[in-house]
This record gives sequence, structure tokens and C-alpha cells, in this order.
Amino acid sequence: MNEKGIKLYDKSDMRKLLLNFSTQVAEAVKIGGSAKLKIKRESVKNIVITGLGGSAIGGDLVRSYLAGELKIPFVVNRHYFLPEFVDKNSLVVVSSYSGNTEETIAAHKDAVKRGAQVLCISSNGETERIAKKYGHSFIKIPSGLPPRAALGYSFFPILMCLIKLKFIKPRNNDIKETILLLKRKGKVFSSLNYKKNPALLLAQNLYGKLPIIYSSADRFDSVNIRWRGQLSENAKILAYGNTLPEMNHNELVGWKVLRKAMSGMVVIFLKDKDNHQRVQLRMKIMDGIVRDFASNVIHVNSEGVSLLARMFSLIYLGDWTSYYLAVFNGVDPTPVRIIDYLKNELSKI
Repeated sequence: MNEKGIKLYDKSDMRKLLLNFSTQVAEAVKIGGSAKLKIKRESVKNIVITGLGGSAIGGDLVRSYLAGELKIPFVVNRHYFLPEFVDKNSLVVVSSYSGNTEETIAAHKDAVKRGAQVLCISSNGETERIAKKYGHSFIKIPSGLPPRAALGYSFFPILMCLIKLKFIKPRNNDIKETILLLKRKGKVFSSLNYKKNPALLLAQNLYGKLPIIYSSADRFDSVNIRWRGQLSENAKILAYGNTLPEMNHNELVGWKVLRKAMSGMVVIFLKDKDNHQRVQLRMKIMDGIVRDFASNVIHVNSEGVSLLARMFSLIYLGDWTSYYLAVFNGVDPTPVRIIDYLKNELSKI
């Protein structure tokens, strides 16, 4: 891996976006903090975030992050329609980076029909038009990024709005720690020295392999999803995973027959110091089971004091790993031409 190889394949400069992620987070916090909301907080009985892909993962991460604090149901919806329980007592957060995601637009119109309170987060498009038509709260975020590279804008405005609406307590110190950690890690992960850069080394270990990502089910299930999505979109490879303890009751048995296929897999355990004690034990026992079949088993630990920082430490490592793996694979990490093709075909019907 060298600068020449980076420039050869990273034609859209995804590396710069990754390196500037801490700046994006800081800006996203300000955008969310200054949002003008028309939400009647006292009538909200549940929250539904509707979106797809890079616009939905922010909602997933908010759900996981606040699982131990938020006292009302919080659901992430990825479809053309909303859950049946959505009504006038629901807060529907419409998240579409482009503003033109067809499933999200349909769900947005569904929210209007049901009389739900609506908060929109988008850079432009039909989402903004509908928001203006119906007087919905609207947070405008910067355009021009691949949605998966705009995670700061899909996560932190939602978090800040929930703070403004007093659903959760302020967490200024946690946010500050997270920004500083991302800034520090950006310097580490941008290095092309294998001995100093764990993301580069991890990407090298994943080259030519099928990643299987395992994590706990409570706070890091969404981080797990983020890893798999980034590996697929950036590195253009398949990536699979599951959560503990559930997979110990079914999937674990599958580590037996397909020896040839499993020999091309690398298992990655995403670990956190606050994982349930029994989950930590399960991971330890699992290591001994899957190591007999997989080509490699790698344990990755979160870093930081606050849960927010620890979650984003793993997210950032996964983002950089998928980036370097794209270069190893000889592909530009930015374009997602097959998705563009699918959208184009859908538009014809």
C-alpha cells in the first residue's frame, strides 16, 4: 500500500472524507443544536425513523446508543410504509440524504396521512419539498457526499433534537470526547505504516476473504450493521454477521459442514468493556469453536470512556478498514454503480 496506489483507485478522494470525519461530526452537532423544531413533545408516545441505507444507519445507531435511556419505543423503518401503530402521537423522523429515496418519500406521505408529527433531515429533493408543503420541521444538511460518508449528519442532528426535546439528557462531554477521539484516530488510520495503522493491517487480513462480523446484541448490533454495509459498499465484497447471544442458539451449529467455504472466512469479534459478562464469556468460548474452521479470528476492542466514543471508535475503524480493502481489491470505494443501475431500472416502471 502506497500513495500511488491510493491515488490510482481512490479517484473521488474518499480518504479525505474519512480524514475530515471529526470536523463533520462537530458541524453536525451545531446543525442539530440550532434546529428549529415544531414538535409538541408532550404528545409524542413513540418515535419512528424512516430511511434506507446510509440515511437509516444513523437511526439504528441512535436506537442502540439510547437503548438504556429512552423511555418510549424507538423504531427504525426501512420500507415504503410505516408500522401500523403510527398515528398522531408518533414522531416520524424522515431521513433521506438526497431527499429523493423513493421508499422514504412513500413513508413520508404515509406519515402525512396518519397525522403524525414529522421531522425531516435531508440535503434537498422531494423530502424538502414535502416538508415545506406541510410545514414539517426540517433540518438541512450539506449535500455532495455519498450518504454512507455522511454518518455524522444522519446521527448527531437526531441526537441533538432528542436532547432539545428533553427525551434524553445533554451529553456535551461525551460528544467532545468523541470528536477528539475521531480527530486523533484520523491521524492513526490515515498512516500507510502497517505497524502503526490497525485499519490497514485489518484490511490486509481481510483481502480475498469473506468477513463474518459478530458483536453483542444490545449496543453494538448497529455498529455491526455499519461494518457490513461499509465493507459491501466501499470494498465491493459480501460481508455477513450476527449478534450474541442469539446466534449461539442457531447459527453457531452451522460452523461444521462447509469446511472449504469456511476456510475462506475471517471472523471479527467487535468487543466492548461493558458487554454483558456472559456475552464476553460466550465470545471467548466461540473463538475456540470457529477458529478450527475459519482462516482467521480477530478480536477488535472499542476505545474511549463514554459509550458514544466507544461506539464511534469501532465505526471509524470499520470505515477505514473497508476503504483500504477497496484499494487492495483494485476498486474505487466511492461509486456504487450497481445501486445506481437498480434505481435507474426502477425509474422506468
